[in-house]
Amino acid sequence: MKSRQWIGSLLLVGAVIVSGLLLSAWKRSSLAESEAAAASQPEPAETIVTALVREHQHVRTTTSIGTVVATRSITVRNELPGTVRHVSLEPGKIVEAGTVLVALDVSVEEADLQALLAQAELARTQFARMQRMSEHRAASEMEVDTARAEQEVVQAQVARIKAVINRKVIRAPFRARIGISDVHPGQYLNEGTLLTTLQGVDDEAYVDFTVAQQVAANLRPGSKVDVFAGTDTTSGVKAEILAIDARVDPSTRNATIRAKIKGDAPAPGASVRVQVAVGTPMLATVVPASAVRKGPAGDHVFVVVADEQGKTRARLRQVQVDAMAGDEVVITKGLEPGEQVAASGSFKLREAALVAVGNPPESVAKNESKSAAASM
Repeated sequence: MKSRQWIGSLLLVGAVIVSGLLLSAWKRSSLAESEAAAASQPEPAETIVTALVREHQHVRTTTSIGTVVATRSITVRNELPGTVRHVSLEPGKIVEAGTVLVALDVSVEEADLQALLAQAELARTQFARMQRMSEHRAASEMEVDTARAEQEVVQAQVARIKAVINRKVIRAPFRARIGISDVHPGQYLNEGTLLTTLQGVDDEAYVDFTVAQQVAANLRPGSKVDVFAGTDTTSGVKAEILAIDARVDPSTRNATIRAKIKGDAPAPGASVRVQVAVGTPMLATVVPASAVRKGPAGDHVFVVVADEQGKTRARLRQVQVDAMAGDEVVITKGLEPGEQVAASGSFKLREAALVAVGNPPESVAKNESKSAAASM
């Protein structure tokens, strides 16, 4: 009985061993078939668009916030008190030099002027009579001198009253744009009341900005700076430095610079960004901004090169980014002119990834033309 149990156990163990051997052989066969199938499949390639690394003359810059200042700007106040008779202060309107802006009531002064004109005419007549009488020895020289003095006194009084009338008429001293005002006919104005502001309408404007004293030391009148309004960094205008303040602010160690913009400029008081060159020009390379990727080790790009079998692969290359130049990035270290980098599709690449370059014909032509321009 015991021998039969022992034989059954041996048979069971043998069956298990045989099953394990068969299962292992089947598994090895399946793996071999999978490896053979994988080996027969082509390596997947990522489709990208490449860009040519170009050489570019780059100048380091610093950016400052500036304020637009009109070349001519005044605050208009009345010199004499009086009641407003006429107002022509339409905000935003451009007026020519000599245009009447505010006229105060001058009825009393005009009446006084008429009386003085009559006195002046009488003094002139009396002086002429005394001159004729003096010729016939009917009047002394003292009487002639007295008549002359009376005539000159009345003429001076006439000139004075005319000056008062003119001072009660406020005119635009130059071609300007009128600011906001709150003056109305019939309103009484004390002497020195603020009427409005006038901003000169010229073909140029000033930009005042500050830079560090080290930067200011290298600037000279006549140097050029770039002025940008708003967030646009591509449509800046050139401005010429006019003057550098002789004094450095002791609290900020900055110097104030004034530059002149010719042509269209933002409204006076507007804030602009001023880009100032620092140092001498140097040769650098530029690539599209889309080609630069961020990583734990810093900025990098994928350079497209051929491997030993002639296949096109992406190689990760660490680079040193200096600045943005429009939609391109200035690289000072890590790339050489003429190399190809992945511009579009670089986000899906990895080291040694197989790539398929799918540049549109116009992109290829653009890259070739840029390369030819850079070599010239």
